[in-house]
Order: sequence, then C-alpha cells, then structure tokens
Amino acid sequence: MPPIPARTVEPEVSSPLTHSRQLLVVTATDWTSTTADLQRYVRERADTEWQAVGRPTLVSLGKSGLAWGLGLHHHTGTEGLPKREGDGRAPAGIFAITALFGEADDESQFAQSARLPYRCATGDLKCIDDPASCYYNRVIDQREVDTVDWRSHEDMLRDDERYAIGAVISHNSACLPEAGSCIFLHVWQAAGIPTAGCTAASLADVSEICLWLDKTAHPLLVQLPEAEYRRHQEDWGLP
Repeated sequence: MPPIPARTVEPEVSSPLTHSRQLLVVTATDWTSTTADLQRYVRERADTEWQAVGRPTLVSLGKSGLAWGLGLHHHTGTEGLPKREGDGRAPAGIFAITALFGEADDESQFAQSARLPYRCATGDLKCIDDPASCYYNRVIDQREVDTVDWRSHEDMLRDDERYAIGAVISHNSACLPEAGSCIFLHVWQAAGIPTAGCTAASLADVSEICLWLDKTAHPLLVQLPEAEYRRHQEDWGLP
C-alpha cells in the first residue's frame, strides 16, 4: 500500500496590525480621489478593541489618486494600479510610520516632546527620488556621502511650510527602483489641493498627529479606498 501523504497545513497568516497600538486610517471615496478622511485609533493591547481618537481630519492625496504601494499588507486584490515613481498617486495599503522631520531644531520643545525619532531639516538634507541612485528612496545628509550619484531629489528644508513638520511613511522600504519614493505625511499647500503622491493636512493637524505618534506603539498608516477597506477589514483586523 502506498504511503498516505501528510496533510498540508497552511501557515496562519497574522494581521499586519498585530503589533500596532496606534493607527492613522485614511479612507478615500475611490481610487481617483484626491481628498480623504483621516481618523486616529488607539488600543491598549493587541487583544483589545480599537478606539477612535479625536475627530476625523481632512487630508489631501496624490493628484492622480491612489495606487497599491509596497508595505506591510499581504495582498492587493484585483482593483487598483501598482504605485510607480512619478505617477502622482499616494500609496494604498498598510505602512509603518518610522520617524519625524521638520524645521524645529533638536533642542526645541517639539523635538524634545517627540516620541518618534526626529530629524531637523537642513539645507543638506535630501530625499533621493532618482531611481538610478544607490540612495533611492532614502533621506540623507549629502555631506555624508562620497559621491552625489543622483540627478533629482527633494529638499527637506523648503521655503514654504509644507515640510515644516512631517512623518516618514515606510513605503518601498526595500528601495526597489521605480516603485515610488519619498512618501511623507506633511503640511498641505491648502485645503483641497492635491500632492505629488504624499498625504497632507493642515499645519495644526499634522503637528498634533506627529506629537501623538509613539514609537513604542508601532504606529501604522492604513490608507485605502472605501471599498478596499471594507474588503480587507476583517482579515486585516481593521477598526
């Protein structure tokens, strides 16, 4: 008698929210939306319910809407395009929020109160958006590199207030060329005006959110069209 094959047991896939206790949930009407609502959530432990914090906040998205980014989510489904460099789309999915940046110096009250790593922007701080560069999708101090190998970048110290304060969204953390770069939560130009691919809000709202974020709570950005949010709500453990 031939041996009976062992039963294949599918590994249990945990929710990408398993270790998080802070969420920024951004829901847009559809893939082409250039504005959305942001709601903060918090929970005490992974086995407790999410609780809304504060009021919903209006945010601006990319000028071309949303596209699937590279983050912590397991799959994308059938709708939506993959995000590409220069497509004018904000990334959809689940992403770690890893650091803060802004114009305040390291000794400022803001920097001292921040509960995420904070970096003061200078004229030498750049985010590299040239896919051919070995520094692609990285925020670097150009004084610390031997060779400038990029042809384009974003200045982290600007002459407007859009980067007065912001948070780094860990999209495309593997820095795959052409998959999209330099994704932040930052200050908008004005209400209703879209971005080049980031998520933006008023200076007051961004400042409040950035001071609320806490490294020990493993904060995440969940950013999806409403239909995708409903589709993944149960299996991802969304609020």
